[in-house]
Amino acid sequence: MRRALVSVTDKTGVVEFCKGLIECGFEIISTGGTKKVLDDNGVKTIGISEVTGFPEILDGRVKTLHPNVHGGLLAVRESESHQKELNDNHIEYIDLVCVNLYAFKKTIEKGCSFSEAIENIDIGGPSMLRSAAKNHKYVTVVSDINDYETVLNEIKENGDTTYETRLKLAAKVYTLTAEYDTMIATYMREKAGLPEKLFIEADLKQNLRYGENPHQSAKFYKFSENVPYSLASAKQLQGKELSYNNIQDANAALNIVREFDDVPFAVGLKHMNPCGAAIGKDLKEAWLKAYESDPVSIYGGIVATNQIIDKEAADLIKFDHGQKDKSIFLELILAPGFTEEALKAFSKRPNLRVIQFEMGEYSNQKQYVSVNGGLLVQEQDTSCVTVTEEMTITNCKPTEAQLSDMNFGWKIVKHVKSNAIVVVKDGVTCGVGAGQMNRVGAAKIAIEEAHSRGVFEGMTLASDAFFPFSDTLEYASLNGVVAVVQPGGSKHDQDSIDLANEKGIPMTFTGMRHFKH
Repeated sequence: MRRALVSVTDKTGVVEFCKGLIECGFEIISTGGTKKVLDDNGVKTIGISEVTGFPEILDGRVKTLHPNVHGGLLAVRESESHQKELNDNHIEYIDLVCVNLYAFKKTIEKGCSFSEAIENIDIGGPSMLRSAAKNHKYVTVVSDINDYETVLNEIKENGDTTYETRLKLAAKVYTLTAEYDTMIATYMREKAGLPEKLFIEADLKQNLRYGENPHQSAKFYKFSENVPYSLASAKQLQGKELSYNNIQDANAALNIVREFDDVPFAVGLKHMNPCGAAIGKDLKEAWLKAYESDPVSIYGGIVATNQIIDKEAADLIKFDHGQKDKSIFLELILAPGFTEEALKAFSKRPNLRVIQFEMGEYSNQKQYVSVNGGLLVQEQDTSCVTVTEEMTITNCKPTEAQLSDMNFGWKIVKHVKSNAIVVVKDGVTCGVGAGQMNRVGAAKIAIEEAHSRGVFEGMTLASDAFFPFSDTLEYASLNGVVAVVQPGGSKHDQDSIDLANEKGIPMTFTGMRHFKH
């Protein structure tokens, strides 16, 4: 009779699984708490001590670490010498192992003492899994409760699992034990004061057609944890597959949207920089303002909002200013939700990518950037101070409207490639100067763009970093800028302060820089 060894921490479905194995002619060997659950539910079991001839000892630390277990798992069935050694030592084959591991991660995440963490390091479980996985030619190894049904169905239909299934199950085991050991190693190295070692675990989400350019191969991986404002956790509702550049742009857009959770907001984005952004009394107003701020650059870009998109808003986004004879070409639309009517409207453009993402409280995560031969890791820039009148460093104080624009501009410029200057008016971007080698150049681009849109006065300027000299402010003051928000911190700050006082321009220092390389 074939034998299955079952010892699980997560007992979901284990009773039904074992009953199914018995119907297929298996004996069930079990241990500790698993045996009790099975016995209590009328599943006949053989205690592990009956197999090993040795009691479970040391508070369960030693149960399955025995030749009668691992010999039965590791024997090569065609080997005469292996068969003889099993017979000489009265060891029987074990044909199936069903094991999942002590919940080490959950234990340390909920908070525990060091001794509690140590007791939740599984020893026997990984050993059995690895032995069975190594000998997958003969042994079926089940480490995931989601595989119970597949295994039972194959045994019922074929008398055994297929080799292809056993190979997949073995690969899953080595993945599980690698992840498990990584968690323990990370925890123990920290406790021991050893130098930090970075382990990265991610699942392949999508093979991409190519990377930034057609000659570059690319893939999209997802970390195991779902987080809000994440494209990796988002749901694509229609459209072509996402490209590498789509993913980069969408991620940048979500980071901007994350700044606005208390007012309707829309942003158009191109090459990871906002080309138009606005707040409004509702989504329709926010979108029209964002679009009108730069209707040229939005072509071929993406749109993101923090509002559910209804049909009326969908029709505005689909068409140039709502004119149904002139359409806007967009790559992608991101929103926390869509009405059925909106989705029906977008479905008339089947290639348009429509993505629904989750909003919510955002926990700071790490940001990874590869460099030749290494990896840069930093915390994501999730901080953004609220600009207040108390931050004013000039004699002239900002009005309430200027403070509002300072806060709006400050949240936008944070997400523009450095050197970055953004000019805004009435909660709308008028011009964006991105990625320039000097700050005056960025200011000129932003302000000239505003002038080209017919905005010549009343603008608030936001700078991602301090003014090294007063030349940026000099140019801005002559070209319609009436208020400024910047981090401050230059040894020449006083030059800019003096000039702002001379021009009657209120200027605030946030004390926080937002370089974005």
